[in-house]
Amino acid sequence: VQLQASGGGLVQAGGSLRLSCAASGNPVRINKLGWYRQAPGNGRELVATVTASGSTNYGDSVKGRFTISRDNAKKLVYLQMNSLRSEDTAVYYCNAEIEVLPGLPYDTWGPGTQVTVSS
Repeated sequence: VQLQASGGGLVQAGGSLRLSCAASGNPVRINKLGWYRQAPGNGRELVATVTASGSTNYGDSVKGRFTISRDNAKKLVYLQMNSLRSEDTAVYYCNAEIEVLPGLPYDTWGPGTQVTVSS
């Protein structure tokens, strides 16, 4: 199973972007899906996660501005980013907890997509 993110780019502060991440292959189950980001010189931090049942969790810095959602049938996860700030500039990574065999979950990561917010 592989993840491929898209939708990154350059946007002005206050603007919006929508990231998408598609899972290929045929896992038995996709449990938690999420987005993380890493800015230059910083560690990777949580942006948002969504469980298979739809429960969401957000990093403090994006609450109220970003929305995560998923389409289980299409094996897609989205991140709608509004009111973008220069400090949101980072490489955004898609993450999935996947079961290829029942009861054996593992984490997989996409290659990342660059988001740059100009002030």
